[in-house]
Amino acid sequence: MASDTETHRDLINGLKTAMGKGDGSFEQAVTRAFEHVFDHLDRLNSHVSLGGPGGQDRPLQPGESETLR
Repeated sequence: MASDTETHRDLINGLKTAMGKGDGSFEQAVTRAFEHVFDHLDRLNSHVSLGGPGGQDRPLQPGESETLR
């Protein structure tokens, strides 16, 4: 994920540039930023989820809280 550094800088600069314009560009910049965040979360989830990349929930381990998922 560190290879996305330039993309992250571009997204932040886009947000800063669009702030306060009132022309819809800020909303577009926020949408692009969230789409990128969700891409990261999808990749992360597919690597750590024992349920698999299809998003299935795995059974709770003994003593595991649902909030720790």
